[in-house]
Amino acid sequence: MEINLAFDKHSCLKVLNMLMHPMSDLAVFVRTVDLGSFAAVGTEVELTASGVSRIVTRLERRIGAKLLHRTTRRLVLTQEGETFLVHARGILAAVEAAEADVASVYGRPRGHLRINSGTAFARHRLARLLPPFMDQFPDITVDLSVSDHRIDPIADQVDVTIRVGPLGDSELIAVRLGEVGRIIAGSPRYLERHGVPAQAADLARHNCMQLSGFSRLAQWPMAEQGKRVMMPVKGSIRSDSADFLLDLALAGAGLVRFGDFLGEAALKDGRLVPVLSHCHDPDPQPITALILPGRQNIPRVRAFVDFLKAAA
Repeated sequence: MEINLAFDKHSCLKVLNMLMHPMSDLAVFVRTVDLGSFAAVGTEVELTASGVSRIVTRLERRIGAKLLHRTTRRLVLTQEGETFLVHARGILAAVEAAEADVASVYGRPRGHLRINSGTAFARHRLARLLPPFMDQFPDITVDLSVSDHRIDPIADQVDVTIRVGPLGDSELIAVRLGEVGRIIAGSPRYLERHGVPAQAADLARHNCMQLSGFSRLAQWPMAEQGKRVMMPVKGSIRSDSADFLLDLALAGAGLVRFGDFLGEAALKDGRLVPVLSHCHDPDPQPITALILPGRQNIPRVRAFVDFLKAAA
């Protein structure tokens, strides 16, 4: 069962300051599921593992259902525990959202914001956008994790995850920020040495460097006689880093196909030259912010997503 609501460590510790309050039992239960052991939760809140276990047992007695199967190696949610966890996450997230919303009435959005983005978007967009965002909202602190590998926003407690390209099935809240089109380009040096391709078939005699790890990018879409065709390309270099391929293209190693925001500066100043613009399909793809349900109304999250939408 996919769990779609998150309650972070910092918020959990606030609730845990009221250890005899029923709300703290919810926080302990949720954090136990997140960390996978009573001992790990105990370390966070300065309790023994048995003390954390007693809190979860107290919660089970109060609701009249077993929430966790306890074994010597791990904790496993019961069916009742899976159902209860969704509600518990929602209640705790709603409490945090309410506190943040009330606080923002008397001041600016504040608090800690966790963001995840791919490397290219972080380097070529967020690096430019975060400084003015921080100037506008000085009471918000940011923790940006950058990775080209797909993460689990719930397990990693990420408020906003930015994705470029098609999305898989998810119950996360998706907010469209804009779109990215792709461009084929090479450096003036490379094109002088190897010639400028005039039609799609000419790609066969060029060194077309490819991004690995994304099967849909292994062939380059072109338009021929009004039809979209996928053109197989070959090259001497493959990499899982779009930035590295961009650097190689700038150095004259070959042609590269990349998102328009990635090579924006290089195209503008002529260090890269677009080719085949008349027949290449730019294949526009969405740029999306994925938000954990229950957190979309927290002022700092809302402020960040609205800022990205306005800048798109």
